[in-house]
Amino acid sequence: MAMSRMRLLALALLGLATLPAAAMAQSTVDVVRARGHVLCGGSQGTVGFGAVDTRGEWQGLDVDTCRAVAAAVLGDGRRARFIPLSGQQRLIALQSGEVDVLPRTTTWTLQRDANGVNFTGANYYEFTGVLMRRDTGVTEVTGMKGASVCVQSGSTTEITVADASRVHALELRPVVYDHTEATRQAFFQGRCDALVTDAAALASIRATLASNPDDYVIFPINDKLEALAPSVRHGDDRWFDIVKWSFQALVVAEQLGITQANVETMLASTDPTIRRFLGVDRGNGAALGLDERWAYTIVKQLGNYAEVFERNVGAGSPLKLVRGHNRLARDGGLMFPLAFN
Repeated sequence: MAMSRMRLLALALLGLATLPAAAMAQSTVDVVRARGHVLCGGSQGTVGFGAVDTRGEWQGLDVDTCRAVAAAVLGDGRRARFIPLSGQQRLIALQSGEVDVLPRTTTWTLQRDANGVNFTGANYYEFTGVLMRRDTGVTEVTGMKGASVCVQSGSTTEITVADASRVHALELRPVVYDHTEATRQAFFQGRCDALVTDAAALASIRATLASNPDDYVIFPINDKLEALAPSVRHGDDRWFDIVKWSFQALVVAEQLGITQANVETMLASTDPTIRRFLGVDRGNGAALGLDERWAYTIVKQLGNYAEVFERNVGAGSPLKLVRGHNRLARDGGLMFPLAFN
């Protein structure tokens, strides 16, 4: 009998949650192929990363990350289905088998990694930010003494706020909510002085929910950078590899100069690295148990990482975020392409 959600919650809080034995009898990729789509954990509405647009379609950087997996495994990125999850629900849903992959903005931490979750590599580097009204005059964390802070339960933000309060003797007062929407509404309704979460999410919130975005300022709560990373549950190394390399295909395509527009002509390239990447020279597909042209399919349908970034959170989006740390390593960023051989 499968574990109840309450049982899984109790185990997750203890760091002991595991996938039910019956669900481990079949590999995830076989389950996905039999089902015909990938089940992806989605956010509860963060424009730029994971949100439903006016046409009822999911859009965002995290959404495209999961669509890359669907393109690799099923040949069609549209065969990804998204289940909205709160911060408290997301890891439990992954560990219990309710979703196959969790691309939803989740910080890579030691305790999560050690207790039932495998992170496949960062798809976005970020700092934790503070959103406050500009008329408070507060523009840095040291000015927040005594402030009430809206945070979402089940997130690393709770720890970050507590650490900042202790380090700077701020006596911050956390106001904790279970759901993303409730946390954001509480801030704009004046129930707390500040909203703390990932800075890019704050940029999205300010751009989409504030009546006048210029009335609000965002600043870092500390000097630490976090890796937001897609994850899978422990126990299925093949699926872990597929998800990891599906995202890497986006990064490596940018490194190689392969775009959605030129990928077709690149099939005729004589460059051995490009030929291996696109599956013209065989081997990578067989290694993962996928079609040899799986990486070609990802780029053909989604583009490379630069294209994914720009249309979702960059210059082509309402957020207009600069790439910064999310540039390729050759350009001074932290996105490091791995070898496709």
